[in-house]
Amino acid sequence: MTTRTYTNWRKSTRSDDGNCVEVSRAVDGTVGVRDSKDTAGPVLEFNPETWGAFTSDIRAGRFDL
Repeated sequence: MTTRTYTNWRKSTRSDDGNCVEVSRAVDGTVGVRDSKDTAGPVLEFNPETWGAFTSDIRAGRFDL
């Protein structure tokens, strides 16, 4: 299991005070996602291709209710 270091965590400007996720990128391109209320908690990791497809689908409105 590889341990990656993530720096410069950021969250969406659309996030409210209670329901936020933060995103960061490791040196190898892996994208880390964590709960902003639990910064010491687990980090979900995605390869760049998967993350790119996910964010493209968000921008295209594919997850809109």
